[in-house]
Amino acid sequence: MLTDFLNLIFPASCLACRKTLLKNEEHICTHCRYDLPRTNYHLLENQEVKQRFIGRVKLDFASSYLFFRKGGGVQAMLHALKYNGNEEIGKILGNWYGEELKKANHHWDMILPVPLHPSKLLKRGYNQTDSFAEGLAGSLETKWERNNLIRLKATVSQTKKSNRVERWQNVDSIFGIKEPQKLKGQKILLVDDILTTGATLEACSQTILETACQSVSIATIALAVY
Repeated sequence: MLTDFLNLIFPASCLACRKTLLKNEEHICTHCRYDLPRTNYHLLENQEVKQRFIGRVKLDFASSYLFFRKGGGVQAMLHALKYNGNEEIGKILGNWYGEELKKANHHWDMILPVPLHPSKLLKRGYNQTDSFAEGLAGSLETKWERNNLIRLKATVSQTKKSNRVERWQNVDSIFGIKEPQKLKGQKILLVDDILTTGATLEACSQTILETACQSVSIATIALAVY
């Protein structure tokens, strides 16, 4: 009753299009859900995300769920996830993408989110990628670990780096594994919110591969398209 009353006075709006949500909708309206700019790269062998890492790091699989364009609905959703404390959107997108990955017979033993440095985590209060990992794990019926892959030192935001070399230098040798024995022989899915140059994901993947895991794959909520 209280929730219904509050929704009447302060109606919730879709995070993508800003239109008022219907009673049975949460966070994203039905129209926007079915109109999401999906890449469908998880169904393709030769596609842009996988090509970005060829010759850089050995990956078993690499894909992004959605295309990210400035001013679009995906940007609005990621902004709400990353800066407005709306972690539920990450979980929802993880659940939806996990369902699609499962239908395509993709499976991993463990999911690891790209970590924040403790200082940034303390300031923000949460890691926006954790909720995406949690949502994926639920749909894929596998486990995820929040604190095994760690960031050893703080860095300047990648958005402030102008080219791939600067972005790689910004993340070189800054990640570590707390319990490498847990990853031995495992198929690992590394996840992040958005893929731009891929420098952070490359650095994380190299660190994970040093644990004698079986393989490393990558999945992100979005792929930046400019």
